[in-house]
Amino acid sequence: MFATRSLFSVVKKSTGIYGLPVHPDPRPQLISIYKDTLKTLEQIPSHAVYRQATSALTTHRLNVVEANEDIAKIEKTLDAGQIEEVVVQAAEELKLAGKMLEWKPWEPLETPAPKDQWNYKYNDHN
Repeated sequence: MFATRSLFSVVKKSTGIYGLPVHPDPRPQLISIYKDTLKTLEQIPSHAVYRQATSALTTHRLNVVEANEDIAKIEKTLDAGQIEEVVVQAAEELKLAGKMLEWKPWEPLETPAPKDQWNYKYNDHN
């Protein structure tokens, strides 16, 4: 079964990407995923760089999707591929946010890093 969605007066029959069907109504799904992601990110400490970066990106994308009814305009503004790809990206980010809550990378290491672990010495062969 093929899903189709009207773009202007043309009906989009395929994304042209193997295994990625046309999404019949992506805006409501994107809005829901973005809001769920932001709720998940609120559980991560505000000083965590992952939360800061992901909140900024998600908020920007949510604002674009909410402000525009036109899928083509959303795609152009986001510049992140076809809307179906954006839905996949959003869903994957939501999954990652859940994993980050589980992994807690903002917490200190259980075992201190070895001395000079982050010091790199480059050998110049000149």
